[in-house]
Amino acid sequence: MKIRVRIFAALFGCAVVALEGALPAAAGTYDLTVEPVTLDVSGRDVDGFSINGQVPAPLLRFTEGEELTINVTNTLEVDTSIHWHGFVLPFDQDGVPGMSFDGIKPGETFTYRFKAPKAGTYWYHSHSGLQEGAGMYGPIIIEPTGREPFRYGRDHVVVLSDWHEDSPMQVFRNLKRSPDHYNFIQRTAGEFFRQAEEEGLGAALGDRLDWGEMRMMPSDIQDVQGYTYLMNGRNPSQNWTGLFTPGERVRLRFINASAMSFYDIRIPGLEMTVVQADANNVRPVTVDEFRIAVAETYDVIVRPREDRAYTIFAETMARDGFARGTLAPRDGMEAAVPELRDPPRLTMADMDHGAMPGMTHGDMDQGEMDHAAMGHAGHDMGAMGGGDDDPFYAPGSGLEPDAANGGKFLSLGDLRAQDPLYEERPYDREIRLRLTGNMERYIWSINDKKLSEAEPLRLKYGERVRFTFINETMMAHPMHLHGMWKIVDVGAGKWNPLKHVLTVAPNTTLSADVEVDAPGQWAFHCHLMYHMAAGMFRKVIVEGGPEDLAQVDPELEKLWGMANAGDAQAGGHH
Repeated sequence: MKIRVRIFAALFGCAVVALEGALPAAAGTYDLTVEPVTLDVSGRDVDGFSINGQVPAPLLRFTEGEELTINVTNTLEVDTSIHWHGFVLPFDQDGVPGMSFDGIKPGETFTYRFKAPKAGTYWYHSHSGLQEGAGMYGPIIIEPTGREPFRYGRDHVVVLSDWHEDSPMQVFRNLKRSPDHYNFIQRTAGEFFRQAEEEGLGAALGDRLDWGEMRMMPSDIQDVQGYTYLMNGRNPSQNWTGLFTPGERVRLRFINASAMSFYDIRIPGLEMTVVQADANNVRPVTVDEFRIAVAETYDVIVRPREDRAYTIFAETMARDGFARGTLAPRDGMEAAVPELRDPPRLTMADMDHGAMPGMTHGDMDQGEMDHAAMGHAGHDMGAMGGGDDDPFYAPGSGLEPDAANGGKFLSLGDLRAQDPLYEERPYDREIRLRLTGNMERYIWSINDKKLSEAEPLRLKYGERVRFTFINETMMAHPMHLHGMWKIVDVGAGKWNPLKHVLTVAPNTTLSADVEVDAPGQWAFHCHLMYHMAAGMFRKVIVEGGPEDLAQVDPELEKLWGMANAGDAQAGGHH
């Protein structure tokens, strides 16, 4: 039976109550049902998928260490799955079809059993086909068993997402046919004449020729535009609202559940203190604005003192739209909504890979380097070719973020672990991964190979491996490793932060160490949904460990080999 949802944001607002009412009495046992749904957030009905009839899916609150039993029933006509994003758990409960299990067939119920991880903000989503882009995502809060290192009076979950009137499969087909199909912010004739006036006609013509030869445009910031951007399931005019009492501290748990969209977030009139990144506590850093990549989470604390409304403004990195909500003392209030800033433009600095110090990509093969030869020189931020303001963007890049009010914009380099989870020690070996792609054919790859062409990455239980990402493309890639934390090298030694998603900006190199402590086979991919579907994906096999769980099931291996790259299916979304 298909459920029709028009004002589904109201459902999200009482998600916890709705879910708890649907649950059996037994503590730690939960029931979720995957169902088809019809949504209207842009003035047109579009088919999608829901969990317990809701988009976003119900908010799940667990307690760290809780033994969980979660029954997921599939009422769709196609296979489905639930992946617990950011959870450290047994690999066969991770929810990736063909890798950790064979998916949930139509009419079947699959029971997940695992222990709730450490406290923090997480989320869950389908890992089948392109279902995530059609509504199958929801938030999770893991409550702590002890005190947290920061105080707040109440919290609100803020789920950001993007919704397109074209089905995910249709979007993917259009990108394969024409990569700029959804690029609606292209350079105009006026811009050409202004450039010619400022730089000369020859320079302006040469610039157009250079971009044309690369079959790219300076506006290639975001592959897909034309989305309706949602905050907790509401479009900007529907204005999701979170309440506060003037003077209290409010924790906002931001989750970017979008398929393809990065956001720059600010709340005019309020500073935000970042206290958690990807479910890991960090030393508080106060900012005016921050960028959240696809699949990341950030927790911030704000303290509105005035009896008035404040706008939560989540502007896309491409400046093609925004999600918007309100913090207010009472329902029905709203504040001024900022204008969109001018769209950024990539510069040739983003493309000039030859300018990257120390990089000779041509002689790299699968990227595995001899650790002894590399040495443990540490992370040289200057050698990364960082920009003037943020070392995690290429110098002269059009992507360098600036706060709208001229204040502090959060940098990855600002993050410091509050309480390091792992001891500081040298890594045992390094694996270098070049992030590669062919925009014209819309193929995304790692070391020039998409998933169907590549061998798995094999790690040994107990070793510490440094992954070094070299982004040779013009797109930022949020790289996500399942099952294990990445210790991001921001040059802070033992205080380097843990992340489950690491965003590598164009023409930059970034390293993170992984303590290999989870036997089994894991997914490792770009979390931009269409980049993942187009091949920027690897299987990671961890060999050894307390139980030798890394042995590959031949049937799963065969199934996974059939399910990647251009064969990705939207699972019946129309």
